[in-house]
Amino acid sequence: MGGPAQVGYVVAQTQPVALTAELTGRTSAFRVSDVRPQVGGLIQKRLFQEGAYVRAGQPLYQIDPATYRASLQSAQASLAQAKAALTTAKLKADRYKELIALNAISRQDNDDAQATYLQDVANVAAQQAAVDQARINLEYTRVLAPISGRIGKSSVTEGALVTASQTTALATIQDLDQIYVDVTQSASDLLKLKRALTGGALGQPTSAEVKLTLDDGSPYPTPGRLAFSDVTVDEGTGSVILRAVFPNPGGVLLPGLFVRATVSTGVASSGILIPQAAVSRDPKGQATVYLVGAGDKAEARVITVGQTVGDKWLVTDGLKPGDRVIVEGLQKVRPGGELKPAAIGAKG
Repeated sequence: MGGPAQVGYVVAQTQPVALTAELTGRTSAFRVSDVRPQVGGLIQKRLFQEGAYVRAGQPLYQIDPATYRASLQSAQASLAQAKAALTTAKLKADRYKELIALNAISRQDNDDAQATYLQDVANVAAQQAAVDQARINLEYTRVLAPISGRIGKSSVTEGALVTASQTTALATIQDLDQIYVDVTQSASDLLKLKRALTGGALGQPTSAEVKLTLDDGSPYPTPGRLAFSDVTVDEGTGSVILRAVFPNPGGVLLPGLFVRATVSTGVASSGILIPQAAVSRDPKGQATVYLVGAGDKAEARVITVGQTVGDKWLVTDGLKPGDRVIVEGLQKVRPGGELKPAAIGAKG
């Protein structure tokens, strides 16, 4: 038989460990607005380039304004007539007010003059409202962008007949300066996390920062922030939606992309990290490690591991600070065997 097995070990130490969860999801536009006409008529012109960036208030379509311009002119003429009638009624009402004081006319004549004046005041207000409505309808013949963003393809061409508030959108604008990432987390995992937080096993996350990995495996350079967690569990999947908001300069992220998001879930204040190479599984599937025990003898220990943190396992049970965990030379180690240990400088 040979001499003691030469092994390298690390000393288990407690330290605050930031825990994360990697969740899958998809991107969606920060804001979406369907462009619909508010008056009916024939489309005269399309005033934008499909796929271009448009600004809020920018004209997108021109509906034939001829009938709406005529309606405005008619309403303005009716308003002018009403104002003229009001002027006459006011003069008569003022004159009758003076005459009734001299008992030169009957009370009935004065009452009729005052009532006619008030009716004409109301008629002017009604005609003014008709002018305002006609002017609004004329302005609506220029269909404007409700939000800023990237506009998609047009569903109509010049000469198409559109109607007010039709169900089919003329085009859709998506604001992509920021973008949502909706990821799903199982309700059971969320409940475990909440119990750990309320029970003191975990501290609150140090930040709401979220990191993104694209479908091709490349990292998205700009971190986002967690916006909210849904309050309803999906009955079909048993999961809840977490939504994060990411800056999207240049529109790199498009709606509908499959992504993976790394979300901070909490902080293990006294976590123990050991290299993954130190952990093996016994025939029962339990995680085990070898320690440099008393008298430099090999000691097998069953441990409980949580999640991976980089290239290490987070140990939740089975180790204590100061334990010497064998990382190198494991193939030569046997339970109770003599060891020639050497620290390899890792800090766990």
